[in-house]
Formats: sequence, structure tokens, C-alpha cells
Amino acid sequence: MSEKGSSTRVQVAIVGAGPAGLLLGQLLHRAGIDTVILEQRSAEYVLSRIRAGVLEQGTVDLLDEAGVGRRLHAEGLVHGGIELCFDGRRHRIDMQGLTGKTVTVYGQTEVTRDLMDARAAAGAKTVYEAEQVSLHDFDGDSPSVRYRKDGVEHEVRCDFIAGCDGFHGVSRASVPSGAIETYERVYPFGWLGILADVPPVSHELIYANHERGFALCSMRSPTRSRYYVQCSLEDRVEDWSDDRFWEELKRRLDHEAVANLVTGPSIEKSIAPLRSFVAEPMRFGRLMLAGDAAHIVPPTGAKGLNLAASDIHYLSRALIDHYRSGTMREIDHYSARCLRRVWKAVRFSWWMTSMLHRFPDTGEFGQKIQEAELDYVVGSQAASTALAENYVGLPFET
Repeated sequence: MSEKGSSTRVQVAIVGAGPAGLLLGQLLHRAGIDTVILEQRSAEYVLSRIRAGVLEQGTVDLLDEAGVGRRLHAEGLVHGGIELCFDGRRHRIDMQGLTGKTVTVYGQTEVTRDLMDARAAAGAKTVYEAEQVSLHDFDGDSPSVRYRKDGVEHEVRCDFIAGCDGFHGVSRASVPSGAIETYERVYPFGWLGILADVPPVSHELIYANHERGFALCSMRSPTRSRYYVQCSLEDRVEDWSDDRFWEELKRRLDHEAVANLVTGPSIEKSIAPLRSFVAEPMRFGRLMLAGDAAHIVPPTGAKGLNLAASDIHYLSRALIDHYRSGTMREIDHYSARCLRRVWKAVRFSWWMTSMLHRFPDTGEFGQKIQEAELDYVVGSQAASTALAENYVGLPFET
């Protein structure tokens, strides 16, 4: 039997302690806005999630604004380009030369750790292992969030709720079905990824199109690499020994990359299905969705974490403006501003996925079209620039 616990009040209740929720909490704390973050999982579980780590310049700038960029700049790897591999040869896209911008490789786990440390240092409240979280009255002026912790019921009354709790979280599920529209595409394959303490095969990412399927060579540091191969959705991790993975990766890379590849035991191995998903709008009264709670993109374009940061850019500014001006003008624009950028990123991620993967119905004609598309991208400055400016991140709307 649960006991009746506390009833507290904050200005903004944030559901979810992933990068989106933590970044929002940090930006609002620095602006003097009182928040609480409620997270279903433990802090250790949140840090154990292996995710992407290619940060757009805008995301790096936002982390600097939040005061958590010191370790990122000390340990992150700045990249000025990527390489596309097809027909057995690599071609470099000079993103910095074409756009003047770079990306930084710095793992999402490290971003999360930095934000957790900053929140703890600030003395701001995060409740981990908050059970049975429920959202109430966000269609009026007095929303609240209820949860249970250690068998005790708690209520948080607030001005706004930020739903940053991911695709499977309670925030989007709390919206009446008639008020939200969803758009989805599920891709007929997954990515088998491994993490290994071996040096990267190249100093920049390699995206490979091959008749056997897509491959990606990435990294987390100069001594830790992240590799992926396209696989069937019917595959299981248990089907893939380390030796089988390395041999399959070698088949999909060019000769130089194979010669430079250092193999070793995996320290993490998983299969991720690919999907595109968008829910709109992203605001429902005094509930705002952000990050994976509102949209999912396939990882081919390195947009997932960056889109979450983009949402937080707009949401933090809207909330700060509300508390300074007393108006809802920026909050009223939140959803539309986010979605314009979201759909452009969804388009880019879909395009990269379509160009680089072998689909079940690709066939010889489809393979030739992919090769022609890749040849055009690497041979045309206009096409290379279009790829580069999307990859490094489109500018925020003002």
C-alpha cells in the first residue's frame, strides 16, 4: 500500500534524464528557473546506454552555453569531413571547406555524464527510479506530475511540463489520440554495432555502400572504435561472433581500410532497427515534447542527439522568454519552429539511408541508381555542399 508523500512546486517539471532533459534543466537553472527532473531508470542505467556521438557545431555551442563544454573540448575529436566509400574507393567530402563548419565526435554517454555532474554540482533536484509517472491537467493553467518513489506517492505542481522521456515514454502517450498526428517509416533492416577498444581505421568517418549492405566506421576516441554493418531484422546478436562481424566488415570496405583495420574483442554489441518517426504538434497546452519523445531518425545522418539539442535550444529560449516577459509568444512558436528543422533532418536522414543501404528490392537497377547518386554527390560541388551543410547542421531559426 502506497503512502501519501510530498506535494511540491517548481516552475518546470522535466520528465526524462537523458541528454535532452538534462540539457534543458541546466540551461533553465543558469537562467534562474526552478526545475525538477523525473527519471524512471537509475542513473547507472541512463549512463549505460550506448548511443551516437557526432555533435553538430550548434550542439557544441549549446553545451558551451550550458557550461559543460570543458571536457568536450579537451577530449572531443573535431572532424572537418567524412568519406563515402563505393565501388571499392573512398571519396572525401570536405565539410569544413564547403561550409566553414565542423562536427565533433564525443560520445552521448559523455555528454550525459557531464550534464549529470553539472546538475549535481548545482544542487538541482533529479529523482531517479521514479515509478508510475503520470501527467495531469496540462491542458489548463495548473499542470502537475505524479510519481511513486520507494512506495511513497509524490506530486509536483508546475507551470509547464517538458516531455523528454523518449519514444516509449509516458509524455507523448499522455496526449489524447485525437490531438496528435504521427508519421512513420520502418526500414526493412537494422544496424549491428560493436564497440571495441581498438584505434579507428581512419581519422574520419567512413560511410560504405556495398552490394552486401551498408557499413560505417566511426569512433569514440583515438583508442575506442564504433563499427556497424547493415543486417537483417531477423538476426540476433547471438548469431554474430566477433570474428564473423570483423570478416563481414572487411568485405564491405576498400582495400586500404581493410589493411589498416585493427580488430579486437567487442565490449558492447547490439542490433538497432531503423525507423523515421515524427509526432506533431510538439506542444499541447503546457506540455512540450522534445527529443525522441517527438521524433526518431535513422542514425545514418547523425541527427538524433542533435535534433534533441535543437528542440532544447528552442524550448529553453521560449521558457526563459516567458518568465522574463510574462507572455506566451515564444512558447506559441515552439512546435512550428522545431518541426521545420525536424522535417529537414528527417529528409536528410532518409536520403542518406536510401543512398547507402541495400534494400530488399534494390536489385541491379537500384544498385546502379545508388552508384550514380554517389558519383554525382562526390563529383558535384553543389551536391557535396548540400550534403555537407545538412551533416554539419542547418542553422537555428531566429
